[in-house]
Amino acid sequence: MTSRKLLNDCFLTDHDRLSHAECLEILTGRLSAVAGVEVLPLAEISGRWLASDIIAPRNVPLHDNSAVDGYAFAAPATGPMPVAVRIAAGDLSSYRIEPGQAARIFTGAPMPEGADTVAMQEDCTVEGDEVSVPLDLQRGANARLAGEDVAANTPVLDASARLRPQDMAALASFGLPEIAVRKRLRVAILSNGDELLEPGTAIAQGQVYDSNRPMLHALLGTLPCEITDLGILPDNAELIESTLSEVSASHDVILTSGGASRGDEDHIINAIDALGTRHLWQIAVKPGRPMSFGQIGDCIFLGLPGNPVAAFVCFLLYVRPALTVLGGGRYQEPVRFPVAAGFEVPRKKPGRREFWRGWLEPGPDGRPIAHKFARDGSGLISGLRQATGLIEITEDVTSVEKGELVSFLPFTGFGIDS
Repeated sequence: MTSRKLLNDCFLTDHDRLSHAECLEILTGRLSAVAGVEVLPLAEISGRWLASDIIAPRNVPLHDNSAVDGYAFAAPATGPMPVAVRIAAGDLSSYRIEPGQAARIFTGAPMPEGADTVAMQEDCTVEGDEVSVPLDLQRGANARLAGEDVAANTPVLDASARLRPQDMAALASFGLPEIAVRKRLRVAILSNGDELLEPGTAIAQGQVYDSNRPMLHALLGTLPCEITDLGILPDNAELIESTLSEVSASHDVILTSGGASRGDEDHIINAIDALGTRHLWQIAVKPGRPMSFGQIGDCIFLGLPGNPVAAFVCFLLYVRPALTVLGGGRYQEPVRFPVAAGFEVPRKKPGRREFWRGWLEPGPDGRPIAHKFARDGSGLISGLRQATGLIEITEDVTSVEKGELVSFLPFTGFGIDS
């Protein structure tokens, strides 16, 4: 019998209403990695989560070498020195110079034994076979020591770290041709409703184009996911239940939006209830109506609010952390920048954390000032397009005055270009 990767009911809670912090604590504390492991070449792993720790197998650089084109010698110099040898980058021979001698050397070439300093060629004077270097050059100048970048056996990257382009350079510098990483998380996205249309089809009264699914597809693209787009499923209870049953056996996550509050007529919710477990969380945030969290075996179901703004914000706040943990990554709180408010809000409901769409502009003194989109409607996609981040207002705040410090969370912290 295959062992379970997840708890039997990850999302069970005795709270009728969850704070933002409580919601995150459950998502990041109860979930665990379900993505498998594969070994891939360096060219294919940028953006993936590491499956195991990386320890430096050798010094980087491997040997003492020159940082410039010039002349290597043992400091301090006392006068002109004969040039005993010429050493180019890639020269595998071993060289030694005696005190009072110099070596012609090029950037990256190994330092000869007996030398500890390199004078830049433009600071030197060559006459015949001798070279004069600056007499006040400090010992060790322009010489790179073995292990100066990374010493052998130094921990470099922890398992669950997400690999960045600069990490590719580090891994290559160790001579590692391939790395064990987490497989892409298998995520299925779908919409449901006879009123929904695919863009490009003719629209009639009472119908609406499905805008959330393309948005969710793009948001998933900021994470190492393998996305299966199931399209729009019609309001057919039997078809929906059979589809979810089949998809749950081959995917790690099923993601949808809308229907979290539509009650008995929501076929997706009914199917999840029939096939597994589901919980409707009342999360004390705005925007973000109730969200559905459930599972069919080891397949997680995440049901976002139907309004585009609420779906977008709740994806960033809750779905992204959940997918990070499930994919084998380490969740990190987004960076919050304290900036002055360029707006005022006379009243805000206490006990609820709010995330307003906003952007930054330089003030008179050049310091950034946060500006808020004027309208708060959860269906206004134009506000998302104008925003470059979220303005976070905590539960205890009941008003915001102009010039007061607020927290700004740039979209770049969620992998979205501004």
